[in-house]
Amino acid sequence: MDDRIRELVHDLRQGYLTRRGFFAKAAGLGISTAAALALLGERETRTAAAAPVETPSAQPRGWQRGRGWGWVWGPNDQLGNLNELSPELTVKALSYARAGRVYDLGLAYDRRSFRWPGHSPGEILTFRSQQGELLQRDLSFLVDSDVNSIKTTFASCALFISDNVATQCDSFGHISFGDPPTFYNGNRAEDVLGDWGVSKLGADTIPPIVAPAVAIDVARYVGQDPLPSNFVITPEILQGALARQGVDIDPLDVVLIRTGTAAVWLQGDGVGANHAEVTRYDSAGINLAAARWLVEEKGALMLGSDTSGLEVATPADQLEQGTSFIPVHTYLIPMQGVHILEYHNLEEVTAEGVSKFAYVLGVNKLKGTTAGTALRPIGIA
Repeated sequence: MDDRIRELVHDLRQGYLTRRGFFAKAAGLGISTAAALALLGERETRTAAAAPVETPSAQPRGWQRGRGWGWVWGPNDQLGNLNELSPELTVKALSYARAGRVYDLGLAYDRRSFRWPGHSPGEILTFRSQQGELLQRDLSFLVDSDVNSIKTTFASCALFISDNVATQCDSFGHISFGDPPTFYNGNRAEDVLGDWGVSKLGADTIPPIVAPAVAIDVARYVGQDPLPSNFVITPEILQGALARQGVDIDPLDVVLIRTGTAAVWLQGDGVGANHAEVTRYDSAGINLAAARWLVEEKGALMLGSDTSGLEVATPADQLEQGTSFIPVHTYLIPMQGVHILEYHNLEEVTAEGVSKFAYVLGVNKLKGTTAGTALRPIGIA
């Protein structure tokens, strides 16, 4: 191993390089992905992840090709197409976890993180600190020598954050249309939203998710990484990227689309502190035609990307019912009952050539929130 390669491995292990950066620099030295993985003591996962997998079938029950889902689960339903989750789907998902490789799909958040202008800023406030407890002596048990002679102290924080920051999952309480506002399954605003958040259709209704997933590396396919501002991802582009990766979308797959924006987020101290740069690239996304194709023709369980909004910021096409500043959100959430995943970190999984994997997500159970926020989903391949 020459000095340049040894330095690359050292920088990765010390955290100076992301895995994507490691593989990119290794490639520049003429080192293949397989050889780079061998340097790290890991084995190649690309072929295993893309190979056909014999799994039990998991057939959708409420989906119809050409229609998608819609309000088909009864008048009291709050889950939408997550009613399709099943033991069979879990087994199918876990069949992709053959190499035991775990990918962190979450992006870190702090008070400096980029946010869409329509969401509130955040603060992380120290509520208790070790030095404060010893100086202020307002907690008597901490300074009582009989019960705490070695002066054990603790820290805790109070959080004021938006429920739509960093890695997130939009609930059905997030989007409505019409006047009076109509939510998923015909719910009206007076039934959903009050002074203390949503009383139904909130993020706490989203169950634990274990499902097959496919990552579509659009930035790599297009050859612009990250994708330019307001780049429109059409069905044809998705089809081309899938063909290049040698995979297809099965019904009930979670579909995650890489634009390269997460890599920009990571350049901002790992927490998206570089607002101007994130803003520049965050606007690329799918158009309504792509959303309809994924839902109505492919039967995708959930749609997500590495941006704050999934859809292209300047709408490229519109709903039959009229115009919306976010037609994809309006189509997916209140009309189809499909949850949206945002700001997923797809850098590592796509850098290693993994297209199909098990997707695992637990949404924080904060009642009244319109989105599960600061999440840490994982992929297993």
